[in-house]
Amino acid sequence: MLNTLKRIAKDLLAITWIRRVYEAVNRMILESFGSSRILTHLLYFVSFITFNREQSAVLRGRRNYYRNKHRERATHVELRRNIHRLEKGLIMRPRRDVFARDYITETIEFYEEAVAQCRTAPGTMEQSEMDWAHDVLTEYFRVSATGDSTVDAARARFGNALYSGEFTGKIPYVKKQLSDVGYDELEKLVMQRRSVRWFEDRAVPREKIDRALLLARQAPTACNRLPYEFRVFDDPAQAKLVAAIPFGTAGYGHNIPAIAVVVGKLESYFSPRDRHAIYVDSSLAAMQFMLGLETLGLSSSVINWPDFEPLERKMQKTLGLELTDRVVMLIAFGYAHPEGMVPFSQKKELDTFRRFG
Repeated sequence: MLNTLKRIAKDLLAITWIRRVYEAVNRMILESFGSSRILTHLLYFVSFITFNREQSAVLRGRRNYYRNKHRERATHVELRRNIHRLEKGLIMRPRRDVFARDYITETIEFYEEAVAQCRTAPGTMEQSEMDWAHDVLTEYFRVSATGDSTVDAARARFGNALYSGEFTGKIPYVKKQLSDVGYDELEKLVMQRRSVRWFEDRAVPREKIDRALLLARQAPTACNRLPYEFRVFDDPAQAKLVAAIPFGTAGYGHNIPAIAVVVGKLESYFSPRDRHAIYVDSSLAAMQFMLGLETLGLSSSVINWPDFEPLERKMQKTLGLELTDRVVMLIAFGYAHPEGMVPFSQKKELDTFRRFG
């Protein structure tokens, strides 16, 4: 017994020593190479594999953006972007008589591509998106002054596009107060939502999933692109398989009845400056999705996704993802087990994370 205790103590001492050496070496490297951008570049030039997947995904996403511009698609991100830009011009106060001169010709080109797809391949493009584009352009040309050669040429091309749809009224409007939910009610909902890891062995109705996703899509998104998709697995066997891929689900992953993999779509962007938008936009949508689930009697838990190449490859293979598809997070959800507990998780005080000015 005494020998066993001595061996355990020796092992613990060795582990502590290894941890301290590892930390000391790490600090030395970080203090040295983290002191300037040039040295940082040299470090990652040697250890290029660290961000290689992200770099490749961003570059291929840009390539696919241009490839897709002339392909039949359900949604046209370049058209969505420019139509939303027009909307922002329409709501300006005061609104200029002539605006969007620098991109209206490009917008009409995108519109003509979409109209051609609707004509040659009916049903392959989202009708709601096409109606919205048509309505906003109709309103834009209605309020734009004549006499500007660029705008007038675009106006003529818009008329000649011969879109068969009717005006549906999807144009900017004065915001209405639709909800009577006050702060206190919202606070109760937010405090009620906790990260639940123990669920009942009970199927989640797809109708409820879709209703929560309808709330998710209303989240803010840069230029109305919605550059993400929710890959939902509600078959228990599939859910367990997917839940076992990331770190952090050991011990409870087996009881997850449904899981959503939130995937960012990098082909939505033509510039690397927007490469982080997939994480911002999908996270905003994910939060509304989880609050929506909560209102429907369901609970959820976010599962962190590490940028770790072995797991990236495994998830890519399991879900059949493209290189340009970046996993942002996983969300486990279902009916909370009546005896399951949740961590208290004390949050930071307001003064800790809030600063004015």
